Amino acid sequence: MKKNMGNLDRGLRIAAAVIIGILYATHVINGTLALILGILALVFIATSFISFCPLYAPFKLSTYRAKK
Repeated sequence: MKKNMGNLDRGLRIAAAVIIGILYATHVINGTLALILGILALVFIATSFISFCPLYAPFKLSTYRAKK
């Protein structure tokens, strides 16, 4: 897999996942919404660590800047 996520993109995804986790821990979200957002948070964390977003690939999008 070729990297297609830049540092800002990765940071924003991790921040969103942390916020979702905090909202769940403080019981602000619950039920079906918590389940859906929890799954989304896991996807955000996974894609951030591998620096590859499968949804970017078909559209040939990339926020990754190669070091020169």
